[in-house]
Amino acid sequence: MITINDLLESNYEQDCKVALENYWSFIRPENIELERELNDLKLEQISNLNPIGWYKFLHDRYFRWKYTAPNRYASTTFALKRYKDSNQLDSLFDIKKRLVNFNISDISVGLSIAKEIHGLGIAGASGLLSLMYPNYSTVDQFVVKALCQIPSLSESSDLNKMKPDNLTLRYGIVLINIMRRKAKENNRIFGTDFWTPRKIDMVLWASR
Repeated sequence: MITINDLLESNYEQDCKVALENYWSFIRPENIELERELNDLKLEQISNLNPIGWYKFLHDRYFRWKYTAPNRYASTTFALKRYKDSNQLDSLFDIKKRLVNFNISDISVGLSIAKEIHGLGIAGASGLLSLMYPNYSTVDQFVVKALCQIPSLSESSDLNKMKPDNLTLRYGIVLINIMRRKAKENNRIFGTDFWTPRKIDMVLWASR
């Protein structure tokens, strides 16, 4: 089986596409429909949501997609429910408005806005951005552990300092930049525009 290091340095695109397709084999059967739905999500769908629709999307779709362990889903949605229980859906809606109107090249701003949502840390914030924008990627413990297996990365020192279960804003930026760079490199080498940071994180997640 090809190693992560060899995979990310491969000049054969089919190796990467096989790894990308392998991502789906890790998804539980009961989650496949939701996974494919959010994989095809368009920004306009988010833009068109009203306050209650935005809350329901986060509670019923996004948080369920991101937090598949029942205890994590329960704890994170408990925090999210504070918006509804305290009649602060307008505050949550304001976050959505800022998420669809910020300079998407500014990773720090994007992560900081998304992280304002009760229940989301850097990993959760990045996941939401990765579904909204193709130039973002999910950063979590699995991505960190996968990247730590690639000694040639210039960010190796930073990777070894990271706490995979509790990523900081600074390290979230480092990780997304790695995947942006790799997506750009793949597209250059393979002569395509197929690769995005989100697809790179899917490859890493499935190859860890």
